Amino acid sequence: MSESEHPDRLHADHEPTVEDVRQLMGASTPHFALQLRERIRTLIRGLPAGHPARREGEREIARLNKIAFVGEVRGHVAESGLQPLRSLGHDRQDHH
Repeated sequence: MSESEHPDRLHADHEPTVEDVRQLMGASTPHFALQLRERIRTLIRGLPAGHPARREGEREIARLNKIAFVGEVRGHVAESGLQPLRSLGHDRQDHH
């Protein structure tokens, strides 16, 4: 992932929207969190504090900071009703 931006969002007369922020959020994983954080920070930089896109961007920046350094939890721990794979269970016994 590069830090390059979609050309339409670079026009001086383009006002960033919540949808612009969400498009950037769509690819968020711990691996790309810091790059996405910088793209969102750049996107919302000139917006006033109460702007919806700025508020959404600031929430996403906080989430990206967290997953960049801590990771994220998915699967059985995060989703109710799913059981861990046997290979991931705490009671796993290795038999050789």
